[in-house]
Amino acid sequence: MTDDFTSSYAAAGVDTAAGDLAVELMKSAVSATHGPNVFGGVGGFAGLFDVSFLKNFKRPLLATSTDGVGTKVAIAQALDKHDTIGQDLVGMVVDDIIVVGATPLFMTDYIACGRVVPSRIAEIVAGIAQACSATGTALVG
Repeated sequence: MTDDFTSSYAAAGVDTAAGDLAVELMKSAVSATHGPNVFGGVGGFAGLFDVSFLKNFKRPLLATSTDGVGTKVAIAQALDKHDTIGQDLVGMVVDDIIVVGATPLFMTDYIACGRVVPSRIAEIVAGIAQACSATGTALVG
């Protein structure tokens, strides 16, 4: 069944081996952002973050933010330097969370591309992970 599954994806233009390699290349950077509140490993379908510490709050609220890097991708492609777009992304999201008086706890990432280049994906995620570590934010999911 795995061969049919893999060949169906390949026929659609999806390189699952490149995706698997990209995950392997980013695992150490992502894992470095995990503290004791993160459960599960890298590469799962969802991230788990223990928020049981919120029971001490009268009215616990969770803040969330999503952003994108927009046209900065064109600059990254022109310079062939992709780690900075991840750092910029985290900066924008963390700023949006802090401005409402919340503490950034964790982020999830999403990368859309026409073709997976594992080293490039790993470079983007390394930038995201570096910025997450700098802000005390776990990268999960």
